[in-house]
Amino acid sequence: MRALAIALLFASLAVAADPPAGNLIEQQFKKYDKNGDGKLSADEVKDAPPLLQAFLQGADTDGDGLISLAEVQAHIFKTLAGKVDPKADAAKEPVRQAPRALPPAHHGVGRQAPDVAFTDVTGKSGKLSDFKDQKAVVVAFTSTSCPLSKKYAPSLARLEKAYRDRGVTFVFVNPIETDSAEDIANAVKAHGFMGPYIHDKSGSFAKNIGATVTTDAFVLDPTRTVNYRGAVDDQYGQGYAHDAPRHTYLAAAIDAVLAGKAPQVAATEAPGCALDLEKAKAPATTVTYHAQVSRLVQSHCVECHRKDGVAPFSLETYKDVVAHAGQIKKVVEKGTMPPWFAAPPADGKPSVWVNDRSLPKRDRMDVLAWLAGDRSEGDKADAPRPRTFDPGWKIGRPDLVVRPAEPVKVKAEGVMPYQNVFAETNLDEDKWVQALEVRPSAKQVVHHVLVFVIPPKKPGEGFDLFSPVAQNEAQGYYAIYVPGNSNLIYPDGFGKRLPKGSRVRFQIHYTPNGTATEDRTELGLVFAKEKPKHEVRVAGIVNARLSIPPGADNHKETAWLPVPFDAVIIGLLPHMHVRGKAFRYDVTEPGKKSDILLDVPRYDFNWQLLYNYAEPKRIPRGSMLKATAWFDNSDRNPANPDPKKTVKWGPQTFDEMLLGYVEYYIP
Repeated sequence: MRALAIALLFASLAVAADPPAGNLIEQQFKKYDKNGDGKLSADEVKDAPPLLQAFLQGADTDGDGLISLAEVQAHIFKTLAGKVDPKADAAKEPVRQAPRALPPAHHGVGRQAPDVAFTDVTGKSGKLSDFKDQKAVVVAFTSTSCPLSKKYAPSLARLEKAYRDRGVTFVFVNPIETDSAEDIANAVKAHGFMGPYIHDKSGSFAKNIGATVTTDAFVLDPTRTVNYRGAVDDQYGQGYAHDAPRHTYLAAAIDAVLAGKAPQVAATEAPGCALDLEKAKAPATTVTYHAQVSRLVQSHCVECHRKDGVAPFSLETYKDVVAHAGQIKKVVEKGTMPPWFAAPPADGKPSVWVNDRSLPKRDRMDVLAWLAGDRSEGDKADAPRPRTFDPGWKIGRPDLVVRPAEPVKVKAEGVMPYQNVFAETNLDEDKWVQALEVRPSAKQVVHHVLVFVIPPKKPGEGFDLFSPVAQNEAQGYYAIYVPGNSNLIYPDGFGKRLPKGSRVRFQIHYTPNGTATEDRTELGLVFAKEKPKHEVRVAGIVNARLSIPPGADNHKETAWLPVPFDAVIIGLLPHMHVRGKAFRYDVTEPGKKSDILLDVPRYDFNWQLLYNYAEPKRIPRGSMLKATAWFDNSDRNPANPDPKKTVKWGPQTFDEMLLGYVEYYIP
């Protein structure tokens, strides 16, 4: 309450102010900014009330001892929203989340839905009361850009078909302004939606009925009373998917309404993309789209979020960003985007990872302040030059492209086991590879790819001494692919050996997205001009005897690997499956205490990230590497295939692995 009181003290003049509230906060800021440098120092606020001094200390989010106007504004907005430190709160949240039951009365159940008027995509006008002769009306929110909406489209189509002859009308509402008419028409045709499809560009339909995500579903009786509001089912959620739902919330609610009963579960969370339909009431900020936000989006987002990119929607324009503002705010506050799961460095030290994707504090505060403020577009003259992306190979023209003979058929729904696809290299001599790139043809359904090279040797012969388990996977990947990270390019003097006569195994994890398709993933290779000075190798720290008890929510397993020679570690890649919760690498050098190499406190199976050192880590001979993994085999893990099972090592996602990959060379 004290923090709230101070926030109100600093912002109270903004409640019903004219001129704009932003000017009033700036006036208060300038009152203490005695030297006019745009930042408040401890000396400048020493005469301020003690509570205000304490509040301002909390606004110093980048820890530089100075407080900018943007930091003050962001801190006020967060305090007023009850989220003084959203990043700290997010760290406690699991990466995976399934729909949870909610108190119905607090989420609109029992109220009469407003008689919303609409015009559907065919140009036909109507309103919800037009369906009063129906036994029930389902208002199903959807989108052609939100990945979870796309996954649920076939389920909605099946439900509509199943209940149409029983007096139930489905009304489909798409609240994302930038979803294209072409994509909407294709979705309606592909899934066979029969009810009205409304492109709610202004968000007025969604706001009037109370939708908060792109997968919200409402079941109305003939009087337009809301009997159910929430998820379709629990087949898909944040960070997980199942082959079939375990709870069919929407179907159960429709059945209850048709039977004249109240649904047993009347309200749940829905796992779609968050909507932000309220007009910003916060004061104007000094942050604008063209001056700051567009540059942050270019730096952190558009590599994937662009037209023809691997992400489900583009963020290349001001309209794109505003249309997805709710989801952007959600994932930035939660810390799941940009995808980066290594623990931040302690004591404000710089990151040791050259490919660190996390948002710097200042960037994070600017984005959240802009989203909480008036979302000013600003002056177009401040805009950066748009980024361009070569649609071809990122590694340049490959010397060899290895691809399987036939494509893999990817189904529309559910989950697929790992697909192991083989291809021949047809090499008649050894080659040294300086650059590699994995390129799926249907990137919208490829979750990740690990590529392994199978030399023409007898099993058990010639394995790397750095690996304790004679298994292809444990010896190490050759190339990897995750969205936004598809290639490895080594500097001069470094390369990977590709033996003659080798075969390639693509281990591909597909994520069906609502539409059946085919994929033919390929591997591009650029050969070094001469034998490199250093051979890049990959080893695995492995525990193939792991045993995770049923119901255990924080089960710990470890693996050890002695280092028999001086080595230089380039990067680390932890690998577990859907029960994986956290992962850590440690090293104990001779005569020294253990030291953490990499800590991943919130492991996410959806992102098989390689953490590359900015300065490679030298490990002396006689050291011991340790990998520690924590697993959640409880029913509180929504991705868990079977919480009653004792889980052992195995190749599929319903099995588990403890595999700490280490990319290294011997100096």
